[in-house]
Amino acid sequence: MGNVKPCPEHSRRGETSNVRQRFAEIFGAEPAAVVRAPGRVNLIGEHTDYNDGYVLPVAIDRSILVAASPRDDRQVIIHTLDFGESVTFSLDDIEHDQAQAWSNYQRGVAYFLEEQGFKLPGLNAVIVGDVPIGSGLSSSAAIEVSMAYTWQVLAGFELSRVQLALLCQRAENEFVGINCGIMDQFVSALGQRDHALLIDCRSLYHQPVPLPAGAAIIVADTMKRRGLVDSEYNARRRECEEGVRILQRYLPQVQALRDVSTDQFVEYEGQLPENVRKRCRHIIYENERVLRSVAALQAGALAAFGQLMNESHASLRDDYEVSCAELDIMAEAAWKVGGVYGSRMTGAGFGGCTVSLVTEEVIEDFRGQVAADYEEATGIVPQIYVCRAEDGVAEVSPC
Repeated sequence: MGNVKPCPEHSRRGETSNVRQRFAEIFGAEPAAVVRAPGRVNLIGEHTDYNDGYVLPVAIDRSILVAASPRDDRQVIIHTLDFGESVTFSLDDIEHDQAQAWSNYQRGVAYFLEEQGFKLPGLNAVIVGDVPIGSGLSSSAAIEVSMAYTWQVLAGFELSRVQLALLCQRAENEFVGINCGIMDQFVSALGQRDHALLIDCRSLYHQPVPLPAGAAIIVADTMKRRGLVDSEYNARRRECEEGVRILQRYLPQVQALRDVSTDQFVEYEGQLPENVRKRCRHIIYENERVLRSVAALQAGALAAFGQLMNESHASLRDDYEVSCAELDIMAEAAWKVGGVYGSRMTGAGFGGCTVSLVTEEVIEDFRGQVAADYEEATGIVPQIYVCRAEDGVAEVSPC
């Protein structure tokens, strides 16, 4: 496919070698290809994606790896090392699997590739990842993108990165049944090393935004998994849609909350029920924060960017009401560390991770102080990852 990346360095070289070795043990031969797709962390722009708004994620150096070879028949055999399970299904009869729900992401990708007219080969595959499941770092999108690209590599069909991302989003929406926006799949497919990616979720315009040297991205996992997220996520979408319907009475041109300026919101917010008003306030001001954040990064104004991150967290906590005690404690612990520009919850909410932008000099102070403060307050030992912005999906060469 012409997009083969060198084998990753350090521990990631070992991961690639391991998945190749496990494939050979299970299937008796070396894999034809190994594909890596990154997870992501969203620096700012939360819950704006399904409101046709703006987001600013980065693809991170925590990924899903797929080692695979084509089969002569139409059978797909997938072993997941993370769950220690296997699944087999036919490309001629792709059905939703209630018993092994993890496989629905792969099934959905195959279903929609076939629907678009791509004749897929059967597949032997081994999957492993280091994106924590349920943490808000989008392991699901990384799985979808890695599987779609694996079939593209092995079958040789043409599919642009944007088309691939849209197909994977459709698989999650229509096959898995999670009504996500485009951000996660988009940045997993199109991310660039050392850059964030501004995405206009309506037009799909995207622009890489360089991350200034000397700053580090730290992801802190609260270890609380997001039990309420599906029902609350859908409730927030309904409240945003209700806000659009009401605002259209006064602003007929409005199709989504991204069309409402902050001045217009101030003029008409009194027409909205309290909860709907709070949800709309978050989305409308968050879109503005994303655009201001891009300008701040381009100017190297890290303190201004960090302040916007902090404001985003407060808005998610107070107006969108998708934070939780653990996320608030983690963000507040980060705010107390010198050299931290900003910190906020990231992802859908109700658990998962915070993201912080810090000077490289305080990484170890951050690790120690934030972990200690969080454990003292909650009794939970967090996981803290120093991340770098990575490239999107690619085939990786043998190590």
